[in-house]
Amino acid sequence: MVDPTSDHHEDIDEEDAPNCAVCETAIANEVTHRVITWIDGDAVETAHFCDEDCRSSWNGA
Repeated sequence: MVDPTSDHHEDIDEEDAPNCAVCETAIANEVTHRVITWIDGDAVETAHFCDEDCRSSWNGA
């Protein structure tokens, strides 16, 4: 897994890249990549988005 705080748009292979939480597209080497991080109980959760449109349309599920 790729560190969610790293620069995902730099030299990431598609098989190692996270998928968009909305459209499921692999997010490899995209400067439009967005990440939301939150705490759920004792765990840190993250959701990745390929762009601001997907980020805005996410329902938080």
